[in-house]
Amino acid sequence: MSKETGELKFEEAIARLEQIVSALENGDVPLEQAIDWFQQGMELSRVCSQKLDAAERKIETLIEQDGALTRKPFNDSLEDKGEVV
Repeated sequence: MSKETGELKFEEAIARLEQIVSALENGDVPLEQAIDWFQQGMELSRVCSQKLDAAERKIETLIEQDGALTRKPFNDSLEDKGEVV
C-alpha cells in the first residue's frame, strides 16, 4: 500500500475506486493507462477492505452477562435479533 493511498479516508478511496471502475468499463482507455488504473483500483480495494475491517473491530457492543461485562462482536448482536449482516 502506498503512503498516499493509505492516508485516504474511506469515502475518498471509494469515490476514486468508482471513478476508475467507470473509466475502465467505458473502454476508451489506452492499454497502459488501463493497467495502471487497474493496479490503483486493486490497491484502493485493499485499502477499503482494511478500513472496513478496522471499523468492524471497533464496533463492539458491551453486554451484561451474569453480572460481568462481556465484549461481543457487533455482528453477533445483529444475528441474535435475526438480522442479516
